[in-house]
Amino acid sequence: MDIFAKFANRLGPIGDYAEKAPNYFAFPKLEGEIGNRMKFNGKEKIVWSLNNYLGLANHPEVRKADADAAAKFGLASPMGARMMSGNSDYHLQLEKELAVFVGKEDAMLFNFGYQGMVSAIDTLCGRHDVVVYDAESHACIIDGLRMIPSHRYVYKHNDIADCEKQLARATEMVKKTGGGIMVITEGVFGMSGNQGAIKDIIALRDQYEFRLFVDDAHGFGTMGSRGAGIGDEQNCIDGIDVYFSTFAKSMASIGGFLAADKKILTFMRYNMRSQIYAKSLPMAFVVGNLKRLELLRDRPELREKLWHNVRRLQQGFRDRGFDLGTTNTPVTPVFMKGGLYDAVQLTCDMRENHDIFCSVVVYPVIPKGQIELRIIPTAAHTDQDIDETLAAFDAVRSKLENKLYPQEMPNVGVFA
Repeated sequence: MDIFAKFANRLGPIGDYAEKAPNYFAFPKLEGEIGNRMKFNGKEKIVWSLNNYLGLANHPEVRKADADAAAKFGLASPMGARMMSGNSDYHLQLEKELAVFVGKEDAMLFNFGYQGMVSAIDTLCGRHDVVVYDAESHACIIDGLRMIPSHRYVYKHNDIADCEKQLARATEMVKKTGGGIMVITEGVFGMSGNQGAIKDIIALRDQYEFRLFVDDAHGFGTMGSRGAGIGDEQNCIDGIDVYFSTFAKSMASIGGFLAADKKILTFMRYNMRSQIYAKSLPMAFVVGNLKRLELLRDRPELREKLWHNVRRLQQGFRDRGFDLGTTNTPVTPVFMKGGLYDAVQLTCDMRENHDIFCSVVVYPVIPKGQIELRIIPTAAHTDQDIDETLAAFDAVRSKLENKLYPQEMPNVGVFA
């Protein structure tokens, strides 16, 4: 059989809607300057789908730093992998400043956040080790686990009793294998908005021996008194052994980093294949990220504006009786009851009639009969954006509850 034959009749659970989805539900084309309002299909929309938490994507100082760095270095410099010929004082400076900011001894840059997380798991965990991880871990964690030969046990989301149960199983297993235990979870879960139970996991060290690896992609820059992430928020920085974040969210850039003790990162620098054999993060991105880190660290008003918008938006939803689940972070999921047709009709209504662009999530990502509209407030949004959005949600909920949406796929070709 031709290896490609399997693609003819089945494209996967999301790809099955490929004929209706292009450029509208999937791969939509947002145009214009990145911000609270952008063009979609030629018309301005309030955009709630970008992880530009601090509004840095178009901050004038960031734009200038990016432009100056690109003009000075181009996008080719430095050539080669860090280990061979791609190192620079700027790379070392960014690593040092990141380590100090998140309270760790050392830090290591990655070219991409997703790839960095996958590769870090692959490097840290071997065939004799056991990984215990949260059931709602991000795809980059799951893909990292798929790569490794380690034993692994999953615990129910943020369920400390179940985490302890899996640690007990892991402890018995490493007695046989001679390996160690790594617990992997997230600082902020990007779909639900829950904080990871980091402090409670750390408390389990009274009974079990393990190391803790935290993916804090949504927490870095948003959480804690300094914006230094979930360790800052929960006052448990020292209990996190390996801290990861991406530059693709609060920093509005490309790349990522890992922060830990120097001995751990020395091992990783000499053994992490994706970094040994990949070209270094381009200088323009490194210099631009130094400016972003400066603003994230030294301009608390950016984070204060984000949280003003978060509180105003979330309280507005709650006052109107909307279900936001258990979020306690900027990530704002809005849950409603309905099926697939309700979800797509509602999304079209929101975009075409109310000029609101946000992401919709349905089964199999969440249980059947539920619709999740995922809202990401940023420092760039305004009170007017929030008021218009709350009014739009009132309107579409009324239609949904009164069963006014047609039970068929909309002809999005009209809009695309």
